[in-house]
Amino acid sequence: MSRLMFIFRGLGVGGVESVIVNLCKGLSNHERYVLLLHDDVRCPVQAKTISINSRFEFVHVLFKIKRIKREINPHYVISANEPFNLFNVLTKVSGQRTILSFHGHKTKFLSSSEGLVRGILWRCYQALRCWYYKFIFKRLYNKADLLVAVSRGVAKDLVDNFGADPSKVRVIYNPFLIEDIEFLSQESLGEYEPIFNFPVIITVGRLARSKGQWHLLRVFRPLKDRYPSLKLVILGEGKLKGYLVDLSSRLGLKTHVWDRDALTDDYDVYFLGFQRNPFKFLSRSKLFVLPSLGEGLSNALIEAMASSLPVISADCRSGPREILAPDTDLDKQAEGVEFAPYGVLMPPFDGKLRSANDPLDDVELMWVSVLDRLLTDEELRKSYSLRARQRALDFSLERIVKEWERVFSMPY
Repeated sequence: MSRLMFIFRGLGVGGVESVIVNLCKGLSNHERYVLLLHDDVRCPVQAKTISINSRFEFVHVLFKIKRIKREINPHYVISANEPFNLFNVLTKVSGQRTILSFHGHKTKFLSSSEGLVRGILWRCYQALRCWYYKFIFKRLYNKADLLVAVSRGVAKDLVDNFGADPSKVRVIYNPFLIEDIEFLSQESLGEYEPIFNFPVIITVGRLARSKGQWHLLRVFRPLKDRYPSLKLVILGEGKLKGYLVDLSSRLGLKTHVWDRDALTDDYDVYFLGFQRNPFKFLSRSKLFVLPSLGEGLSNALIEAMASSLPVISADCRSGPREILAPDTDLDKQAEGVEFAPYGVLMPPFDGKLRSANDPLDDVELMWVSVLDRLLTDEELRKSYSLRARQRALDFSLERIVKEWERVFSMPY
């Protein structure tokens, strides 16, 4: 039995948080500690938790982490994303294995969509960010014992663009509790039941620019004209809420907002906020749509597939291609409609924030056409529903835990 320590911000709500919670459950034959830099523990975890106040100055935080590492003396210390990977490698203790995990594609989508000045500033920021990561990989991160990427796309990005040592990079997908998802998907919808008496397109994700939900709203508008009973459900919270709600209303869509409106079945678009059990909504929907501009792996996509839901996804960097078309070239990106083995891949959106009066561009029109077909082709939806569930099993907790057990048995 190994002693494991995870370093992370907190156990609130989010994709990385669910990964830590699931891993702690699956690695139950090891002694597990979770070191949190905030005392946000909304998600119960099967591990001993230790919270420190990260509001202290940088050096003080490093001192506290190193002291705790020496007191507990774990065999493996695993961190996720920034700045926790930096904290982990800077507090490396002799005899303890340091593992850094990366959950996002660091070469982000570049956009100058809000004017020339903002475009130039954004690109300058991106250039500085790339320089910073190249510097810390060369000077610090490559000194870790292992660099774990959540997808082949993330791994390729780390090696090709930031100088990660390829001999230390290993791909381990995020784990999913497939049986739990199946059980939770049967939970009653309660007050939301009337919405799902109608055909529903659903998406799940933070209301953030990287998720591209405004493109989906624009695509939904002509579909609503063709199918008057069609509903769009958006699960998630975030900083882009005001813009998205305003855009939805300006598009002429009757819009429900979770913290503003009484729930009835006569809305067109439903912003339902964060839902602790999204699976009961997924399992009752007709289609899942991922309009993201960038991902690491996309937990929401796999959770939708585990709920036996047909999926259509932007072929963004990274994750959707290796989930839906795992045997294809990762460098390929859909330029037209690609009916992949486990779902439909589409050209990514351009990421430009638009108003309700702006006409749909060619990519948005292509999405309208494909969604139209999927809504009417029941045989195609059934086929993708079965194949989606089959593919989701490749990301089951049992399979992913075996990958981590191999890591713990590796010589260094």
